Order: sequence, then structure tokens, then C-alpha cells
Amino acid sequence: MLVTRFLPAAFLCVLGQIAVAKDTYQPYSPPAEVRAKLLSQLDRPRVPLDPQVRIVEPADDGLVVERLSIATERKPNGQIERVPILIVRPEDASRPRPLVIVLHGTGGNKERERAWLVRVARLGMIGLAIDARYHGERSGGAEGAKAYVSAITAAWKAKPGEPQEHPFYFDTVWDLWRLLDYVGQRPDVDPARVAMVGFSMGGIQTWLAASVDDRVRVAVPAIGVQSFRWSLDNDRWQGRAGTIKDTHRAAALDLGEPEVNQRVCRVLWTKLLPGILDDFDCPSLIRLFAGRPLLIVSGELDQNCPIEGARIAIAAAEKAYKDAGASDRLRIDVATGVGHKVTGPQENLIVEWLQQWLLAPETSGANPKP
Repeated sequence: MLVTRFLPAAFLCVLGQIAVAKDTYQPYSPPAEVRAKLLSQLDRPRVPLDPQVRIVEPADDGLVVERLSIATERKPNGQIERVPILIVRPEDASRPRPLVIVLHGTGGNKERERAWLVRVARLGMIGLAIDARYHGERSGGAEGAKAYVSAITAAWKAKPGEPQEHPFYFDTVWDLWRLLDYVGQRPDVDPARVAMVGFSMGGIQTWLAASVDDRVRVAVPAIGVQSFRWSLDNDRWQGRAGTIKDTHRAAALDLGEPEVNQRVCRVLWTKLLPGILDDFDCPSLIRLFAGRPLLIVSGELDQNCPIEGARIAIAAAEKAYKDAGASDRLRIDVATGVGHKVTGPQENLIVEWLQQWLLAPETSGANPKP
């Protein structure tokens, strides 16, 4: 079972009040070790993908829309978790095409990313979006992020030894790995040209999922690159905590704190996202992209992803790419005076990046180095 086996050590570590001085962190583990640890920690028994197509219909401009779902895991209660998928593709399916997976933010859903799917499909690629855990069709009819926050709160309240989900990013990361299994079987997808673009929560899921999975050849984590550890140790946790306020308030009450504070965040994040303050933080995982085209899009005034913490991750990426002799495959764009949003010019830059690395004559340039 996923969660109960890796909670205790990390959780007890937090309860023991082990402090880390600001900006005096121990070095992260070697990249290969980090990769193996994350893959192992999130691993769970696989179930057959069982693709179920619900609709295939023509759209405008010679495009086709597909709606389907795949199975990704069997939960402790026996329920099969299914991932709803929206695809927009060119009508001509006679040859394999590049694929762009687009991930929505907190409270969003796959339908909100349809414009992105159409945009890439009109360029000759296939666009694909999913509903993250407890979003969209997986919300049980709840609006926005209500089901998501409730599920995260339930995960927080799970007692040691009880089944516990990890809806705060990790479970959707598993879904994305299984999604890559599925798209790798589609004859209309070129597996050497798969990209992942994520916004906000989707940006975080992008660097979590794609960092350790080389099947994602091009990545664009947008307004999601940050350092959880930096934001906590430097008292800049408020924006991230604000994305799931009710869970943090519940944790504060359970921990006997009058309000949400650093201690509450440290205990909560460690239980829900074990490793996110250490080897699984973005400055550590971002190193694993080196050799693959990576575009980082951020905002200078983003309170959810404070730029000071983002710069630590960016510096780690720059060093890794320099060491790999692949600096030309890394691009950073920080919008001046902009908060938690992607600007119009940044949207255009994302499209240009996808075209450069997925549609260029020499597509092998997107492949990671051995």
C-alpha cells in the first residue's frame, strides 16, 4: 500500500522538531539516487490500463476530439481509480505525431485547457489534458477545488496504520506515469516527441512526474518552480498554504496551534508530501532534467512560488545543464512585476519552445543524452 509504509520516519522526524537553519541546507542526494527514491516511494500495484473510449467526434479545422479514460490503480477499498482524458488531434492519424500533455492548476479541470489543446493540434501535434485527482469529473460533482481540499484534509487526519491517500500532488504524479504507459501504446503518438506543460499545481506535478521519467522529452513547468524548503524556512509559506486553506486550518487545530504557522506547515507537508522538504524539493529534482529541453516560466511577484526560492531551483538547473553541456536546452523566463499568472508573451514563448523541440526537422535533438 502506498502511504502507510513511508509515513512514520518522515512524520516522526518533524514531530521531533528537527530544525534546519536558513540557507544552510545539507546537499541533496545524487540525482540517480533521488530518482530511484521517488519512483519507489510513489510506486503501487499496477492494474491493466483498460482504455475506455466514450466519444470520438470531428471538431473545427480538420481536428478530432476524443474523450476516454484509463485505469491507474486499485484503492484499498477495492475501487478502481480512472483518469478522464480529453484529446484534440488532427483528423489525419496516418502517422505518429508529437504529443503535448497539458496540466491544469488547483480548482481547474481538463476542459479549461481545451484552448491549449486546440492550439497545439492546429500546429500538427496532439493535445491531451486530464483531470487531476479530485478535480473535474473526479470531483463527485463538487465545484472547483472543494473535493480536492476535502480529500487532502482526510489524508491529514488518517491515523498511522490506516490507508492514506496522497491527493496533494503525489497521486496525480502516479496517474501521469500511467498516462505515459498509455500514450506509448497509441500508434498516432511519436514516443520520442512527448512534452508536458503544467500551470501552477500542474507545473509542480510536471517537475515531480517528468523529472524522473525520461519519456517526457520536453518540459514546461509554468508558475510552479519553487523551493518548498526555502519558503518554509524563510516564513514565505503563506501563498502555498493558501491554496488549501481549510486543510492547514484543520492541521493547526489538531496540533494545538492558534493559527497556521511554520510548524503547522512543516508537519502537514511532511505527512502529505514526504520528502518535499528534502530530496524531492524542486532544486533537487530539477537537476534530473539536464539534457532534455526545459523551459521555466515564472512571475517575479508570485506569492505561491516566491522568486527567491524559485531562483534556488533555477540555479540548480543552470548548473546541471552546464555540467551536461546542454545549456542551450534550458531557458528561463521570469515576468517582471507579475504575480501568479502566465502572461501572453510567455504563452507565445511556450508555443515557440514546443515548436522548436517537437516540430524541428531534427527531432532527435529533444532526446535526453545517454
